[in-house]
Amino acid sequence: MIYARLTPLAQRLPANVPFVGPEAQERVLGRPFKARLGANENVFGPSPRAIAAMAETEMWKYGDSESVELRAALAELHGIAPENIIVGEGIDGLLGYLVRLLVGEGDAVVTSEGAYPTFNYHVTGFGGVLHRVPYRDDHEDPARLFAKAAEVDAKLVYLANPDNPMGTWHEGAALARALDDLPQGSLLLLDEAYIECAPEGTAPELSADDPRVIRMRTFSKAYGLAGARIGYAIAAPELITAFHKVRNHFGLNRAAQAGALAAVQDQSYLKEVQTKIAEARRRIAQIAEENGLSTLPSAANFVAVDCGRDGAFAKAVLDALVARGIFVRMPFAAPQNRCIRISCSTAEELDHFAAALPEALADARGA
Repeated sequence: MIYARLTPLAQRLPANVPFVGPEAQERVLGRPFKARLGANENVFGPSPRAIAAMAETEMWKYGDSESVELRAALAELHGIAPENIIVGEGIDGLLGYLVRLLVGEGDAVVTSEGAYPTFNYHVTGFGGVLHRVPYRDDHEDPARLFAKAAEVDAKLVYLANPDNPMGTWHEGAALARALDDLPQGSLLLLDEAYIECAPEGTAPELSADDPRVIRMRTFSKAYGLAGARIGYAIAAPELITAFHKVRNHFGLNRAAQAGALAAVQDQSYLKEVQTKIAEARRRIAQIAEENGLSTLPSAANFVAVDCGRDGAFAKAVLDALVARGIFVRMPFAAPQNRCIRISCSTAEELDHFAAALPEALADARGA
């Protein structure tokens, strides 16, 4: 039998995925979840204008390989030039392209212990070496990240603001000041997936031409288009142009482009969703408090609920919730793994969570 001849690097990689999706868990359980509170999707959905635009798309056509209309709308929204923007298959797709551009076997990359694992997946997939630093008070620590980058001569430094999985955030002005300590030759990858959910002032005021930073944003969260897989990056034109060397030029489907464009043009609907997210964060905190638990302040569309013990106890709570049909996730690394993470959702889904949580806590405490 003839086998495909994998590269030595590919042979060394594990055949796994960063996240086990809710559908995979439902197949194991043999039933659907009552409440889908683990993937940080926007259950409130996209703008009706986006839905209409996607439905009316002539899907027999390939998408625009340059995303000209969408880039122009984003440029107008942010007050920058279209040349500062690249559109891709969600932040996850853009992460893959960026790592492919910058990271070869043995190259150093810095991130936080327990931060977004899909980034780590891409770095490992191209042979990079990950150097992790701990969180500080449940926040990613820019000072320590940048110090580690200087120590290991990192090509790339990953920082999410607001953070996933904790929902915490840094003020934009503080991040802008911290950039003075980013070592020369290191690029800061600023993941702003949840920025539309955050307080004003969370995004640092930086020139789109700043060569030290690439910022990534998505339509998967506040805009409600997770299934469309579309996002964008903002950076200096020279770096944006480099993406054309490696990206899948027709990787974006036409409906996703149309939906994203309509969503950008409907900022009033985005404000409605932001209000609903804020209301859901308050409800999650209330449910936690009623059960003797605390929550972390959140600038995202989810809330980290502190289970009050260690990761083993939090995992027992999570397992008990899943057994009751409530899909949730938790951080991977200590001490953040003392928490479970609850996505903002409708009153009905949060009612299911409220009903299941006391029983799940009782099971975990009994165990």
